Amino acid sequence: MSDTDLPDPLLVTQAAQLQMLAEKLASQPLIAVDTESNSLYAYQERVCLIQFSIPGEDFLVDPLALDDLSPLAPLFASPQHEKIFHAAEYDLLCLQRDFGFSFANIFDTMVAARTLGEERVGLGSILFAEFGLRLDKRYQRANWGKRPLPRDLLSYARLDTHYLIPLRNRLLERLQQNKLWPLAAEDFNRACRVNGRAPASKDALCWKINGARDLSGQQAAVLQKLCIYRDQMARKLDRPAFKVLSDRILLSLASHCPRRREDLLAAGMTPRQVRVFGKGVLRAIRQGLNAPPAHQPYAPRPSEDYLLLIEALSDWRKDQARRMGVNSDVILPRSIMRKIARQNPSDLQTLGEIMREVPWRFEKFGESILQVVRKGAF
Repeated sequence: MSDTDLPDPLLVTQAAQLQMLAEKLASQPLIAVDTESNSLYAYQERVCLIQFSIPGEDFLVDPLALDDLSPLAPLFASPQHEKIFHAAEYDLLCLQRDFGFSFANIFDTMVAARTLGEERVGLGSILFAEFGLRLDKRYQRANWGKRPLPRDLLSYARLDTHYLIPLRNRLLERLQQNKLWPLAAEDFNRACRVNGRAPASKDALCWKINGARDLSGQQAAVLQKLCIYRDQMARKLDRPAFKVLSDRILLSLASHCPRRREDLLAAGMTPRQVRVFGKGVLRAIRQGLNAPPAHQPYAPRPSEDYLLLIEALSDWRKDQARRMGVNSDVILPRSIMRKIARQNPSDLQTLGEIMREVPWRFEKFGESILQVVRKGAF
């Protein structure tokens, strides 16, 4: 789709511009927001662009050119200003991680579409279905940390927010018509409680690789040392780990444990990788072969009662979802379903405590859920 009929977005690179933008946005009840990060090009990703749209105007904030984004903090935390995202979870996580923002009053157009039972909920699919607009996907894997950003990339970025307000209005109307607004609003509120995950320990990195569990204990120890070496090199080169050595190559190296430089090619490394990383890889393999065998951290198997209750709740959830024409996790989020199964409540008061994050769901489904729990309890 073309953006030639749209006014140019304002690129914000100076503190005075940012302050003026914060004041302008504060006068608006609805603000569309998106972010772009450089996860494909850096060891530690960071937010490289924040897009804002209000009726008739689009803004692109460059965090790499600004030392302080605190003028935006009151906006994100304000209950009076609705911030519209598409697939907000990742954006909110990144904004909190990089700038310490907290959030209130979020509208997520992807969550709204899922609540309405839509099957295709990507932004491109929804904009085409609602407005006949086609997003150009050429720039989805662009390096947003590169400066200066070319004009066509800036134009692409603004389109991720330019149509979110009219899309929000359409989805809100349908949510209200279908009496699903309270359900969606509950998930919007839950999204505001951003909970970042602690990074995995260096020794645990290897267990995320497909096939690691099939290795012997000694091979797994080699894989651990290779993962630690790759992480060190990725940090040094400021690259994503997979751009140093792929998981497939690490698994092959751990499986065959080559001892000579010339054998690294047979394990899947390229001549350039052998030239740059060969010495370090061979050292990591030797360290792994001399280390104690490694074994996957033990995770106790859930009790039979828990598994039976999960199955019963899943069946109930699927049945409710079919009746309402939505995906099953819209009815009851998986995390809360697991919490119910773990605690196995015997009365509504206890169930209400477990479901305090989703009061509308508790009011609508609480008694039905408790019946399922009682039938499945042993």
